[in-house]
Amino acid sequence: MEALLEWGIDLIIAIQQIHGPVLDSVFRAITFMGGEEFYLFLLPLLLWCVDFGLGARLAVLFLLSSYLNTDLKGLFQQPRPFDLNPSVRLSSAEGYGLPSGHAQSAVVVWGSIAAWSRKGWFWGTAIGLIVLIGFSRIYLGVHFPTDVFAGWAIGAIFLGLYLGMQPRAEKWLARLSLGQQILIALAVPLLLLLIHPVEDTTAAMAAVAGSGVGLALKHRYLPFNARGPWWQRILRFLIGGVIVIALYLGLKMVLPGEESALYLVFCFLRYGLIGVWISLGAPWFFRLLRLAPEAERHA
Repeated sequence: MEALLEWGIDLIIAIQQIHGPVLDSVFRAITFMGGEEFYLFLLPLLLWCVDFGLGARLAVLFLLSSYLNTDLKGLFQQPRPFDLNPSVRLSSAEGYGLPSGHAQSAVVVWGSIAAWSRKGWFWGTAIGLIVLIGFSRIYLGVHFPTDVFAGWAIGAIFLGLYLGMQPRAEKWLARLSLGQQILIALAVPLLLLLIHPVEDTTAAMAAVAGSGVGLALKHRYLPFNARGPWWQRILRFLIGGVIVIALYLGLKMVLPGEESALYLVFCFLRYGLIGVWISLGAPWFFRLLRLAPEAERHA
């Protein structure tokens, strides 16, 4: 393993021979497109303004993938390149390195969107983004090449399993009663959280639980169409996004912080409420404001 890590550092040093202010800025921008902050904007945009079903499925898939990535990093506990050679660090990163969360999420997110679009040109664009996001992590010295390769492989397996199981799983869920759907939406994330209860997994599983409950109620009682005139879509995104930020910051100020023995409980509550807003509260509010066209009762 040490020899493999040394090879990785040598490769990073060789790549960074071409680095400079312009390239550094370009690859930091590319790496941003594979980070959680970017997806926090992209997923609501898809959910509220492009296709609600795509956004809902992708949000749950992304959160489950993030949970798996956190688990694997804790299992392998592999250092990052700059932990062994600080001179290669061109960007900030925290935690363990293997597998790369950026690489894994890029495959899951952009691969899912490409599969939904069913357009060859978008597959080409998605593959290009996946490669560039992974390479940016190596260029910036925050991941070994092996971290990126592992992230791509795990993301591809995760995405393949999802695409294979999705139709049957959704048909099975659709046959359940509302109470059963809500029970599953709460029980599965809580069970996964008990396996690995840390802050990152708490946030991810709380968002899955909140979104799952919201989606079950929305599907049953609140028809919503993400289409409509461009101005409606822009207003939906801006209004919904402002309220997401207000909820995140407001709840963080009101609820006890990390000093509390019940911090993870309050963290679960905060992200769970945000999940309910994104999946149920926002569509209801958009309908109330007449910013969404009429829709049939489907997700």
